[in-house]
Amino acid sequence: MRYAKIIAWISFIMMSVALVNGFVNGSFFEDGGALFDNPWGIVSIVDLYAGFFLFAIFIAVREEGWLRKSFLIVTLMILGFWLASLYVLVLLYTNDSLETVLLGHKKARGHEVA
Repeated sequence: MRYAKIIAWISFIMMSVALVNGFVNGSFFEDGGALFDNPWGIVSIVDLYAGFFLFAIFIAVREEGWLRKSFLIVTLMILGFWLASLYVLVLLYTNDSLETVLLGHKKARGHEVA
């Protein structure tokens, strides 16, 4: 799990720096609108939301309780992979095995399969 923590930390730090840079040096609405004028901007948006939906599946399978799942998935759509990096970091530091990180406690012990 050491390497997973390193990768999660690098991702979290990179996302934090990129977000600060974007908010300090850019205009969210002006620059965001320019994405849709560029074919590669559209590819980037589709790629981003495909990643959101795939990570949302991970959250839905792993977490218990519809309220917690809903909160995390909606927050993911707002805060993006900054939240995903933080979420993975918390999981890595609060669980004792990669299997539990990926599946949750009950599912990792074989009590439930999604």
